[in-house]
Amino acid sequence: MPRGLGKLRDAAVQNIMIAGIGGASLGTEVRKCLSLAGDYVVQGCDISPQAYGHYDAGFSRTFLIPPDRYLPSVVAACLETDCRCIIPGGEKPMLLLAAGNDVLRANGITLLSNHPDVVSLCSDKGACFDFLGSRGIRIPRTAPAADAETVGAVGFPCIVKPATGSGGSAMVFFASKAEDALLYAKYIENSGSVPLVQEYLPETEGEFTVGVLSLPSGECVGSIGLRRSLSAKLSVQSRFRDGVISSGYTQGYIADFPAIRATAEAIAKAIGSRGPLNIQGRVQDGEFVPFEINPRFSASTYLRALAGFNEVDMLLRHVIHGERPRPAPPREGWYLRSLTETFVSPEQLKQ
Repeated sequence: MPRGLGKLRDAAVQNIMIAGIGGASLGTEVRKCLSLAGDYVVQGCDISPQAYGHYDAGFSRTFLIPPDRYLPSVVAACLETDCRCIIPGGEKPMLLLAAGNDVLRANGITLLSNHPDVVSLCSDKGACFDFLGSRGIRIPRTAPAADAETVGAVGFPCIVKPATGSGGSAMVFFASKAEDALLYAKYIENSGSVPLVQEYLPETEGEFTVGVLSLPSGECVGSIGLRRSLSAKLSVQSRFRDGVISSGYTQGYIADFPAIRATAEAIAKAIGSRGPLNIQGRVQDGEFVPFEINPRFSASTYLRALAGFNEVDMLLRHVIHGERPRPAPPREGWYLRSLTETFVSPEQLKQ
């Protein structure tokens, strides 16, 4: 099997580690998927003592991980709790664990992640969209935010964002003229990232987030689409006279959406996805056009699980037992979310 995923021994079925368990994050959403499945004892780890997951009763046990000894400390936590599978709870844990995948494998720990080549491709947005365009997939005009000429060639309004990384919400700006685009580009550059400018896709025909699940062999076993609701404040990062940028908190309507899913599955096949993949896009002239592709589970994965598409459980069952997932049609309807609060006394803070 490809690096990153392999068949686990059956004795490890119950114990799963999630690395990165901050509140309202991917990690806590993955935990809810595992709890919904009912067949797992879930452990967690995080570098922050304030991470919400430390105080979430859904975790059997959690560990505070020193940043300067991240990988060996995570391995030690897995071995102590007999966790033979670890799931990244965010982009940074995914990259750190992927870099140390040989160490994980040497200790009998399987990283539930996409193939390293897919992670590498999707982490370079410019290269990823160039690749998709060369495969005949419709993409928004995308270019490095180098100067007024390249920005102008993309057109206005446009989106300015970092060219690297797989997160879709951090430092994303809406620009209606070249001066603003270049100002945002300079800000991103000063923050240590490479700026990218991308054609703005209006939301009038709908914005979707689509999860595509592929097996380590590359076989696509299913997908699920959600049409995002951008009326709630939680779902909107910023709103302008001429457009809107969605936030990382997805909610909306789940249904079959066969044409949307077909395009998303074609994208997954084109990039050789071998694990979880999340695609965000908007519909233009009746066609789904991607603007963000993340090679991991999405923070909306629990909404999908509620709809009957528990991609975390399905992939684990395949890796552990060799089961071939057979997802049923989703339960159609509205899937909404909110934030959750808790109180932690100074004495209870994770040490």
